[in-house]
Amino acid sequence: MNASLLKLIEEHGLSPEEYLKIVDILGRNPNIVELGMYSVLWSEHCSYKSSKKYLKKLPTKNKYVLQGPGENAGIVDIGGGLAISFKIESHNHPSAIEPYHGAATGVGGIIRDVFTMGARPVACLDSLRFGELNKSDHMSYLFKGVVSGIAGYGNCMGIPTVAGEVYFSDCYQENILVNAMCVGVVQSGEVFVHDLYGPIVKGKAAGEGNSVLYVGAATGRDGIHGATFASVELSEESEEKKSSVQVGDPFMEKLLMEACLELIKEGIVIGMQDMGAAGLTSSTSEMASRSGTGIELDLDKVPRREENMTPYEIMLSESQERMIVIVKKGTEDTAYKIFEKWGLHAVNIGMVTTDKLLRVKEKGEIVAEVPAISLADDAPVYDLPSKKPYYIDQVQKANIESIPDLKKDEVPDVFYKLLSSLNIASKRYVYEQYDYMVQTNTILQPGATDAAVLRLKGSKKRIAMTTDCNSRYCYLDPYLGTKIAVAEAARNLVCVGAEPLAVTNCLNFGNPQKPEMFWQFTESIRGLKEACEYFETPVISGNVSLYNESSSGTAIYPTPVIGMVGVLHEDISVLDMLFKQEGDLIISLGKTRNALGGTEFLKLKHGFEIGLPPSLDMKSEKSVHKLCYEANKQNILKSAHDTSEGGLAIALAECCIAGNIGATINLKAQSLGLRMDTVLFSESQSRIVVTVSPNNLPNLEKLAEKHGVPYENIGFVTKKKGQFEIAIDDQPILAVTVSDIYDRYYNSIK
Repeated sequence: MNASLLKLIEEHGLSPEEYLKIVDILGRNPNIVELGMYSVLWSEHCSYKSSKKYLKKLPTKNKYVLQGPGENAGIVDIGGGLAISFKIESHNHPSAIEPYHGAATGVGGIIRDVFTMGARPVACLDSLRFGELNKSDHMSYLFKGVVSGIAGYGNCMGIPTVAGEVYFSDCYQENILVNAMCVGVVQSGEVFVHDLYGPIVKGKAAGEGNSVLYVGAATGRDGIHGATFASVELSEESEEKKSSVQVGDPFMEKLLMEACLELIKEGIVIGMQDMGAAGLTSSTSEMASRSGTGIELDLDKVPRREENMTPYEIMLSESQERMIVIVKKGTEDTAYKIFEKWGLHAVNIGMVTTDKLLRVKEKGEIVAEVPAISLADDAPVYDLPSKKPYYIDQVQKANIESIPDLKKDEVPDVFYKLLSSLNIASKRYVYEQYDYMVQTNTILQPGATDAAVLRLKGSKKRIAMTTDCNSRYCYLDPYLGTKIAVAEAARNLVCVGAEPLAVTNCLNFGNPQKPEMFWQFTESIRGLKEACEYFETPVISGNVSLYNESSSGTAIYPTPVIGMVGVLHEDISVLDMLFKQEGDLIISLGKTRNALGGTEFLKLKHGFEIGLPPSLDMKSEKSVHKLCYEANKQNILKSAHDTSEGGLAIALAECCIAGNIGATINLKAQSLGLRMDTVLFSESQSRIVVTVSPNNLPNLEKLAEKHGVPYENIGFVTKKKGQFEIAIDDQPILAVTVSDIYDRYYNSIK
């Protein structure tokens, strides 16, 4: 290869070996349009060429799964003729360059993935990671811009953003993470139970001669090579790539969604796909590949909003709010009328063929012709070298027990600082910008529960959803940290009364070309596989986001975000975390252990991110889930709250704050061989704080014994002057007013 060809290959994000593979597939050198098409479809972002081998190890089936990985979103059956479609994806690099538009188009893209399956979107969630806000004005700008972008798009779409998480850490100072999730409702069978919901549709291009309709916004030059931009590290030159960031129009997407859902009910749609990453190239090649067919396109018919666009630009543009719809031949007029009703212009730009080729024409001339499957499925699959990072043994072997225990007079100050720390304090500033009540299905508002709960029109069932990941745990031990993320997600669903069904994941990691970074990924997959198998929550969709690393070599902590969805059956009450009535007993389910490694307390008090994460006994975890679920089913519980960041003291305070009521707590330490800081702030897993009326305590105790779950009666709810009081071994160590902690908790993030 000569120098100019090597430069061209490098500019397209391909290796010389990958280029030679393309030549072998085509039997000739690709032209510039074809080279661009392969460059985006074979990018890490689209092909998963570094992760695919390991993703195949994940469980993807159970009795509820109707559609697993391989489509635009997964689907699980919830009974009663309805199913839930959901997926999570990243928009990290675009959001780091243009926070508002990057986050907004991330939301728009994941919404399209869900309604493309025929599902009506009913909720959005997000999982956000930023650097320390007080360290730079730029980080504050990114934080506010991302939140505004999510709010701006979701609110205009009329889809509630009902849950999520926000974390702050130095490891995200140069690489923020913006992960967006969408959940929709679709019919599970032939018998329709509600006019709101239509049948399942997949991304297929079947039937020779069937028409390929382009619908939605016109094509522009925004977003070209966005997929390859997402497959490299951020650098100082990234600011120059603002053209790789798309600009969204939620009002156009609202019309597009309603028109597509109406069209699906007509029964003339063969397949449908969003023109997301890699635009027209990915949508057409993937649909043809799934069906074993080909597609012929006429670019002269593609609507454009800019003049003199080349075939290269048209095929690679990632302009937003565009869909490809395959309809039965002869039904085009029906489709046109529906789209016209919604103020949209649909154009027939091609047809399905049987030759398995993606053929692209302009002015009657073929400008690209490649096997569709080679674009969608034949990217090289790599097994990259992995190596355990040097830091692992060092941080895991740190002797945390040598750190002096808290003194009694230190407790109030540490407690206040933890409660108001950015990773624990209320994210009200964020969720109050979201319209979380639109569609009037949201049963409990954010801040009152561990997971969102929605009613479903046309059904007595309700669904619950959450996103979870503690990346500090994953940094210290990617395998264990990922297992904990799955366990906590399931625990959060159980705490609202839901049965966990399935998982979608967004696996955010550094540069896979570095063995130490790839080791983090493979260990995380190992933990994800084991936990999802044990909790019977298969992975039905997801996304891998690699290269979250700056040119300076600073990588994010491994951040395998878990999105989990569950169902509340007809005979189950919705639980929240609010302490409610004076005299109710407060019970801690599960065992407090020496687990200060990786805790928010250790980082805040001592400045350390060291030690092993809290241990996880999955059998004990599942027993706690079963106990909580069964106790709620028998109407024993009045509230339930997962004990996680900040430990037991923070969990109890959050319950008081949410219920605007006090509590008197007495914890054991000496008899259990525990230190004061451990009793208060250990992040031991498999624990849930519940309240019961005194006459229901014997019933809870019987269930706890049945499931082999240790429990402790640690106090009672009280209105006494709005006090939150904690004693350890009968010795008072903390007495604060609920109004005081309410203010610190809710007003730390502004």
